[in-house]
Amino acid sequence: MEQKKRVLAIDMARGISVLSMIPVHSMIIYSTMDTWNNSFLGKVAQVLEKGTPMFLVVMGFSFVFSSKLSMFKIFKRGINILAKGYLLNILRFAVPMLLFGGFPRAFIEGNGLTLGDSYNYLFFILLGDILQLAGISLIIMGIIIKFIKNKYAALILALLIVFFTGELSGYKPNIVGVDYICDLLWGKTYNVYFPVFPWMSFILIGLFFGMWYQESNNNIVLTYKRMLVSGVLFMCIGVVLCYYNYEYHFGDYYHLGPGGTIAFIGVNLFLVWFGHILVTCISHNKLYDVIYYSSKNVTTFYLVQWVLIYWGVLFFGYSSQTSQLKLLAIIIGITLLTFGVLWTKKRAIKLIAKQKQASSTKRVKQAIT
Repeated sequence: MEQKKRVLAIDMARGISVLSMIPVHSMIIYSTMDTWNNSFLGKVAQVLEKGTPMFLVVMGFSFVFSSKLSMFKIFKRGINILAKGYLLNILRFAVPMLLFGGFPRAFIEGNGLTLGDSYNYLFFILLGDILQLAGISLIIMGIIIKFIKNKYAALILALLIVFFTGELSGYKPNIVGVDYICDLLWGKTYNVYFPVFPWMSFILIGLFFGMWYQESNNNIVLTYKRMLVSGVLFMCIGVVLCYYNYEYHFGDYYHLGPGGTIAFIGVNLFLVWFGHILVTCISHNKLYDVIYYSSKNVTTFYLVQWVLIYWGVLFFGYSSQTSQLKLLAIIIGITLLTFGVLWTKKRAIKLIAKQKQASSTKRVKQAIT
């Protein structure tokens, strides 16, 4: 029963994070800046945005249960996610640019590019996002996991990343190719939205609590209480640091300084704890089924919703929507379409498996006769 609660609580946190993506991303892409900053829907999206890294904490927490995987298998998983990140860039950017007449001028210029410049293809295909972060982080984890023998090693490494990333942030040696790798690792420009450092610290904090969970004889209640206390402490420290020097300690949401990183680690630890409270205190219901389904299909969900949102720019424009009702309708529509694609994929896989089974059975019967 405790194992079931653990899995459901993890799925709850990750599922909520996944479902938050569509309203956040839709508002970022479609709404005007004024609508994002001042409307009710914009305020809700800003709150949801702060919890989307929850799945990074959960990823680290879950890593302890796959710690027996070989380095090769961890590398393979990381490379697979990395490849999907670049495939996503091709689908959401290159395909519309090649086949559907391209993006509006406002979108191109909003990314600091020039309309009609062939460099735009390279910029968008190499864009660094959360799948690049997850893939590279897994590859790094495959190397260091064998050297992290106790939870405090994971915690210390996370804190070192938090406090030293600020000093490395934006450094590039002005060498073609190497500069791009530096951007993926610690860049502070918008060709990379989630640089590995400092965001990998979220994964290591999750690993710290996963190891603590194992050391406490799988006492999930105690582990989540520790998450709550630590989350509040991290939030307080982070807020104080940001108040002391906002420009250095926060920076911007995607390229956080030390104080901002600590604060958001605290926020997401609190939200993971809250997922446990939901599972424990509220009986299972249909909404939970949707959340768990989203959690189990996190990568596909992420890929599909981004493709639909960016293709939607061709119909709804970029950063131009002011009507909250229209934006809400777009969010609902993209959500339904995303689940529709996931359902179609599931049905197709089942149909293919059924056909293979029928074909195999037919060959066996023919061999017997």
